[in-house]
Parts: sequence; structure tokens; C-alpha cells
Amino acid sequence: MSILNWSSLSLFSSKPLPQCRGKISAGAITKVLLRDLPPGRIVVLRHRDLDEVAAQELIDKKVKAVINCDLTMSGRYPTLGPLMLLQEQIPIWEADTAVFEVFKTNSEISVYEDRILMEDQVIPCSAFTREKWLCMQQQANERTTQLMEHFIENTLSYAMREMHAVMEPLPQIAIQTNLEDKHVLIVSRGKGYKKDLLAAKAYIAEVKPVLIGVDGGADALLECGYLPHLIVGDMDSVTDKALSCGAEIVVHAYADGTAPGLSRIEDLGLSAHVLPCFGTSEDMALLFAYEKGCEVLVTVGARTHMIDFLEKGRAGMGSTLLVRMKVGARLVDIKSIGILYKSRGWTKEISSTLLLSLFFIALSLFQLHWIVKRVAHVVWKLGGEG
Repeated sequence: MSILNWSSLSLFSSKPLPQCRGKISAGAITKVLLRDLPPGRIVVLRHRDLDEVAAQELIDKKVKAVINCDLTMSGRYPTLGPLMLLQEQIPIWEADTAVFEVFKTNSEISVYEDRILMEDQVIPCSAFTREKWLCMQQQANERTTQLMEHFIENTLSYAMREMHAVMEPLPQIAIQTNLEDKHVLIVSRGKGYKKDLLAAKAYIAEVKPVLIGVDGGADALLECGYLPHLIVGDMDSVTDKALSCGAEIVVHAYADGTAPGLSRIEDLGLSAHVLPCFGTSEDMALLFAYEKGCEVLVTVGARTHMIDFLEKGRAGMGSTLLVRMKVGARLVDIKSIGILYKSRGWTKEISSTLLLSLFFIALSLFQLHWIVKRVAHVVWKLGGEG
């Protein structure tokens, strides 16, 4: 894809008005870019199949527009991510992957219908519209059965390879936080995590579970007013602010002990435990809490179905299947807890209303009794005088 100079486009006698103009922030890894993204930016991504979690983060960061140097939807699987942005009036343009390196953070750009002007460069682009989303969504829906077959095959294949690993206990690390016989709430920054945390407010207040943030899940806890006790993961999407909040840090390492996320912790002058474990950081958090003797495991924002895993670039869920089989009956979904405590909340509200009503009824009866006595007294006096 060639990049032209504006001056070379002689067939334009005057520059048209841009559809969007502003300062850009560019990043090849979306979750890293979003960590400290200032509001009002035009973000330049290289994100194939823009997922719902990333879309919601972009909305929360109040981005002005999105330029994606990849396929916003490939049609491989359905996703609502692009539609979420468009519904919030956040326009999306697509550019060729080859031009991604041209974009430099903090540069000023102007975006037109079919091109982007940055200094003296003109970069071709095209708008991603609702019509295109609908077309790609229909295409993806038609492929779902075939996609599921491949996903199941991949899941079972990896489960067979890793079944011995899940039976082995994790290496022992000494942490200060006590998990034994405790409720443990493990938060990932997955779909609906904010809504689920709000729904679990009564549960958290009453039970006071140990709070574990999986990477960016630590920021989710802080955003909702909670301080995590532990932060576990690869350390790629959690912010410096969360890492410095005082929580114990456990870095997810590969089976050979290599832990790429440890260097970031050391750069911040913080200390951390290193824990080798197969599977995802979410899997490691569940196994770790389970082996530390927790009573109940409650998950927030956890990946639960095929599209969740595909959006995270995983073609199967072998390790997650094995881990959930191992932790078994201790595992509870936050939605179940939220419904339980919501019902209890309604019960308390009804009880309070009933007690208050009884109080006012008693007060009314007392007042009625007093009035009757006064009336009787007056009648008796009048009768006596007569």
C-alpha cells in the first residue's frame, strides 16, 4: 500500500473538510495501549477482530475515533465489538497493515472519508460501517458450526497433553495473604465485569473475600473501590498504579521458569513471587487459590465460552477445562452470588418496610386509644355536670 504526498494529488483543487482531527496514540498490543491512554485520542490499532472487551475499554477511555491497521472483522467468528463503538458515535477506519509503523504517538492527523493526512503524507483508508458489520456478522454466523468443531478438537487435544500437568501440585511459594478456609474473589477484565462487581457489592461487604486481580482485573477492583490483596498474571495489561497499590504480586511464568513480566516489576522497584504454571493466568489464579486451601472460589469476568477464548487468540480451552474439573465444587460464578444477595437484599428491604409499617400502626392505635380516652373523659364530665 503506497503512501502519497498531499502535494502530489493535483486533482484536488482544494482540501475537503476532515471528518475527524486530533492527536493519535498508536500501539500494536491493544491492552497495553489502553493502560494509560488519555481521553479524546484517535487510537491507531493493529487488532484483528475487535472484541467486545477492547471495544468497551475504548468507549470508557472516551476515544475520538479508531484507525485499525488490520481487519476489524474477518468474518471468522461473530463479535459485537465494532457495533458497540459505532453505536457510541465512535467512527472506525481501516488502513493497510503495512502502514502501521508510519503512525507515531502524539502526531496530529486529519481523517477524511478515504484517506488520512499526517503532515505531508496521505494514507489510504476506508470507513468501517454498520452495513459492513452486519455483512461480516452474517458471514461469521454461517461458519459457527464448523468453527465449533475445530474448537472442540483443539480443546480435547490440548487437554490430553496437559492432563498430567494439572494433576501435579503447583510449586510452593510463601505468601503473606492467608487464603485457607476463605472465600476468594478472582477478577479478570472480561465481559460485564463492572456490572458483575456492582451486583456483588453486598456479598463483598458481608463476606469480605480475599480479592485477587488477574492482570487488568486489579485495575477493575480499584475502579470499583476495592483494594486487591493479590495481583497475579503476565503483568502485560495491569497499570503501574495497580501494581503499586500494596498488593502481593505473583508473576505467571512458563513451565521452564521464564517470566517475561518480572522485568516490569523490577523496573518499578517492586518485589514479586514467580510461579510456573501451564495454561492461562486465570487458570493459574484458580489453581493457586485452590491449593492454598480456599473454601469458595468466585470468578468475575472469567472466560466461559468459545467466542471468549477466540477473542483472546486461543483456539481452544484445554487448560481451562482441566482446571475447572480439578477445582470442582468450590467454583461459583459471580452471577449466582449476585442473584442470591440481591434476593436477600429484597428480603431485608421488605422486612424493614414491614417493621416500619407495624411501628406506625402501633403509633396510630396508641393515638386512637388516647383520643378515645379523652373523648370519654369529656363526655363523662359533661354528663356529670348535667
